[in-house]
Amino acid sequence: MRLRSAAALIAASSLLLATTPLALAFAGTEDSVVTTEQGKVRGLTGETTRTFRGIPYAAPPTGDARWRSPGPAQRWTGIRDATQYADPCAQGEHPIGIAGTSEDCLYLDVTTPKTPGRDRPVVVWIHGGSFTNGATQVYDAERFAAKGDVVVVQIQYRLGALGFLASPLLGGDRSGNFGLEDQQAALRWVQRNAAAFGGSPRTVAIMGESAGAYSVCDHLVSPGSAGLFQRAIVQSGPCAQDHATNYAAPRPRADAEKYGRDLAASLGCTTAECLRKVTPARLLEATKDDEFGPVLGGPVLPLHPAKALLTSRVNRVPVLHGVNHDEVHGQIGAQESATGTPTTTAAYEDEVRRTFGADADRILAEYADVRPAGLALATVLSDAQWAYPAFRSNALLALRMPTYSFEFAGDAPWYRGLDRPTWPVGSHHLSDVAYFLDTNVFEPLTPAQNRLADELITRWSTFARTGNPNTSGTQYWPRATPVDRQVQSLDPAGVTRTDFVRDHRIAFWASL
Repeated sequence: MRLRSAAALIAASSLLLATTPLALAFAGTEDSVVTTEQGKVRGLTGETTRTFRGIPYAAPPTGDARWRSPGPAQRWTGIRDATQYADPCAQGEHPIGIAGTSEDCLYLDVTTPKTPGRDRPVVVWIHGGSFTNGATQVYDAERFAAKGDVVVVQIQYRLGALGFLASPLLGGDRSGNFGLEDQQAALRWVQRNAAAFGGSPRTVAIMGESAGAYSVCDHLVSPGSAGLFQRAIVQSGPCAQDHATNYAAPRPRADAEKYGRDLAASLGCTTAECLRKVTPARLLEATKDDEFGPVLGGPVLPLHPAKALLTSRVNRVPVLHGVNHDEVHGQIGAQESATGTPTTTAAYEDEVRRTFGADADRILAEYADVRPAGLALATVLSDAQWAYPAFRSNALLALRMPTYSFEFAGDAPWYRGLDRPTWPVGSHHLSDVAYFLDTNVFEPLTPAQNRLADELITRWSTFARTGNPNTSGTQYWPRATPVDRQVQSLDPAGVTRTDFVRDHRIAFWASL
């Protein structure tokens, strides 16, 4: 079973969540003007932050530039308006995306504290969304920037087939990773322009969740990303994850190129020129049910992150790495709530047999103590396809670089407008984002969740600044070792150490 995110399942269940841009509470009319390398930009000044939207970091990848490495953004004269969001990259309908067909989308947003400052840490947010959805306007970084005293840069990058289609027709072994190259172009822009916004190009942390986290793992091993960042934060995208168990993990080039040939044939194309004339709308329709993500092999991503870590061919920086305790609970719980139909025992057992084959009987026996069936299925899949790869990833990362391992736990925010299932959903996929960035996807944080959010923003900002997440007055967070059983448990009820190996039955999964 190749799992999509909980948000994607909600979309499939026809749950309608608000995806309009967030209404930011900016006060006053004071102009905010900053000089970038391309020209001056005027943003918005709020009560605690200054925000600059829709700044181009690369040339529009349109026309003959489609399916090519990003080119430099053009300069402008006068003062460019930076108060409006740029169009999102072409994508279909999705609860955490903004549907549209624009290819002119290589823009970024900058949110910086209102008070003057210099050499602040820079946190570059790489959004998730299955490499097919997402946009900067989905996430509000005002609280993160103000509370953490950091400069937050949110980037857009080409998605779906436009960002990750691999084909010998499209530049050989560079194809399949144009979305990753977009991210690298944005990081180079940050190096050249961070100081203009009060940030330090020598203290840049890349941070991503889900597809964004897999992207961070890829930058840890991509030769083209060397020197572009000094810290890495990986949330729900284990670096050792295999494409066979999560489609967003890097895929073999042979498989990706076969898909590319089949897609070109279905569009009636045998040349790159023909492919570049296909409209974005037609391309989205032809690929609406397909999976995309980075492709292994070639100069952008020569090795899988796990293999690169084993062979020490990595960009060595301090890393925060972890998953959510209950990754799949949101997916299964949302399905039950949206349909009103609990998972049956028969359906649970059928799914385990379909997913795990000859190991199914052992797995069903191991998890016989977990009920009801929906909770059992979510727990099995969370442990097998998220916790076990995270455990392997923690060990590999700790072998090569300073690593601080964690899991989000406890009662996390639930989806706005959707009833909870009858069993506890815990800390499910995507819910951790609500502690850092405001979205329209989740219910408002509870007081306990708000307290955790304040602590986490402080810790993440401290890590961005120093490479260590420890702050005064908080539970000590030891650096991970390759043989650790414990990780830091980030729970609204209290931050503690927890036995990750026991909690997720890692020894059992390692025995299969």
